[in-house]
Amino acid sequence: MTSSLNSDVPTVDDIQAAAVRLAGVATRTPLLESSLLNDRLGGRLLVKAEPLQRTGSFKFRGAYNRIALIPNVARSRGVVAVSSGNHAQGVAAAAAILGAPATVVMPADAPAIKLANTRALGAFVITYDRHHDDRDAIAEEIAHRTGATLVRPYDDRWIIAGQGTVGLEIAAQAAELGIRPDAVLVCCGGGGLVSGTALALSELAPGVAVWCVEPEAFDDTRRSLSAGTRLANPAGARSICDALLSPTPGVITFALNQRLLAGGLAVDDDEVRIAMRTAFESLKLVVEPGGAVAIAAALSGKLPMAGRTIVAVASGGNVDPDLFRRALES
Repeated sequence: MTSSLNSDVPTVDDIQAAAVRLAGVATRTPLLESSLLNDRLGGRLLVKAEPLQRTGSFKFRGAYNRIALIPNVARSRGVVAVSSGNHAQGVAAAAAILGAPATVVMPADAPAIKLANTRALGAFVITYDRHHDDRDAIAEEIAHRTGATLVRPYDDRWIIAGQGTVGLEIAAQAAELGIRPDAVLVCCGGGGLVSGTALALSELAPGVAVWCVEPEAFDDTRRSLSAGTRLANPAGARSICDALLSPTPGVITFALNQRLLAGGLAVDDDEVRIAMRTAFESLKLVVEPGGAVAIAAALSGKLPMAGRTIVAVASGGNVDPDLFRRALES
């Protein structure tokens, strides 16, 4: 790892500082469980309910932490972000709170609820074709032309630190319950949430195994961990998990995940639908497809549950009603 990369990698102190900034702004989301579901699984499954977070996903944590650190003069020139929807809403909400104009570059086929909510939160939305256009080039041109600060979705020290507050809360809540999890399962797109969570837990709950979970068609981090180098997803891959369709692991996030993760797991779309339905029926929690992959890994036995205590992070709940209805009926 180069010295320049070292300077970009967050520390546990960065996560602790992010928690201070987020206090009273972000929600301390609960760990939910169902005794009936635990009986069925033969173990104890606790779900970290980030659909109950501000804007409906964990993304608000990192967005607020990052934007809060932009100097006032630069913040007045605005922020620009690229996102399929959850980072978009997090940036829009955080920017509104902190008084920064926000522009968000979103795929035209993003869930309608995510597009509508991002606009409702006050951001200006520019859409693109995710299969043909270069979203990063679009955002960088806007930043260069306007002087806005680019707020990256995952490969940023302060974004990762904000997402790492999920790990701080898991450690504290487990201690309050008098338990020590055998493992923590976390969804993975670009890797910001899982790397930040793993970093926090490495300090506060050392020895607890943290696994990333991805859609089968977008398991770039799982394959990259096995190969020892960053690999891309195949062109033309498809999944209902719109929040987890990053093309390749981030540079900073992969450096952390190589060091901290126990490994990677992958689930298919049918397993995701079952997880969405189970979360609704057993926990009364609405979870979007990308937010349900960690639960899916536990329910499908990708990580054995019998006799163990597993925490699964449900990362978001911004799902179109029609897709959710189909999942409940599947």
